[in-house]
Amino acid sequence: MTVYNIALIGFGGVNRALAELIATKNQLWERDLGFGLNIVAVSDLYLGSVTSPNGLDAKTLVETKFSKGGFGQLSGGSAEADNETIIKTAPADIIVEATFTNPKDGEPAVSHCRWALESGKHVVTTNKGPVAIGAKELKALAKKNGLRFEYEGSVMSGTPVIRMAERTLAGAELKGFEGILNGTSNFVLGRMETGMDFSAAVKEAQELGYAEADPTADVEGYDVRLKVVILANELLGANLTPDDVSRKGISGLTAADIDAATKSGSRWKLIGSAVRNADGTVIGSVEPKCLPLEHPLAAVSGATNAVSLNTELLGAVTVTGPGAGRVETAYALLSDIVAIHNASGVGLKKEAA
Repeated sequence: MTVYNIALIGFGGVNRALAELIATKNQLWERDLGFGLNIVAVSDLYLGSVTSPNGLDAKTLVETKFSKGGFGQLSGGSAEADNETIIKTAPADIIVEATFTNPKDGEPAVSHCRWALESGKHVVTTNKGPVAIGAKELKALAKKNGLRFEYEGSVMSGTPVIRMAERTLAGAELKGFEGILNGTSNFVLGRMETGMDFSAAVKEAQELGYAEADPTADVEGYDVRLKVVILANELLGANLTPDDVSRKGISGLTAADIDAATKSGSRWKLIGSAVRNADGTVIGSVEPKCLPLEHPLAAVSGATNAVSLNTELLGAVTVTGPGAGRVETAYALLSDIVAIHNASGVGLKKEAA
């Protein structure tokens, strides 16, 4: 039976949720997917790092209430995080990168992915930074070393928009896309439609866990801009950087704007989009748009995400699903590992003892 040894870089909500799934679903995966997962290392800025060549008990990792530096209490553990050493030396087949997103240069996640690929390890990540900023380099490095660099969860959490577009719409001639790619901003706009002002709506989003203490990345469109870059480069063959994508957030929308849209039978949405021009160039943008109610994205509510893919042969094909959530995003990591497992001639597979 195939077992993949994995090292978790970052042990926040997403990788913790993956560990929870491993603790409860591994036997099911062995039966239905043909492989199991074995956690051999974890590194986290708050908890420290730990390595065990024979594997760490996923249930213990999840259920133990570790304090700061708590991994130092475990055999093979240290109170200090040592991401580079863990990535380069842990006996892992796959590095699971789920640290914070740095929208400026993608670090330290770009380096995490580079170290892994240089060390002969596959990479799966939910991190937008290294994909939007370093994907060209990292994909080339993966190809050179016969490895996989997978990142389905970087755009719509567990909703497989990248794989769906590339595989099931092959030949449909994708011309562009437009999408609601940030659940926080969509939630805020929905609450404003009920009469709530912008500040109150943001505060509610924070209380519900949708928005960070500093909501700027969400409501000002920085998060969506990274996702537009990823989708445009992956699906339209572009070579965009975040600076190439124009950006405008929703903080400038007033109650009067929302009310006027309602009266005219339309609805404000923060839209990330890209289009391929006749000369082959691709232009991307992020901006609030007032959509007529019959538009396929107008009815998308709450923290849900959606992308409408504009094709030559089928017209608009819209994909809707969760754009956030611990378990949903952890599923994206699993789907990336499934892709690695299914790739013919690729994979560092190990037979269980």
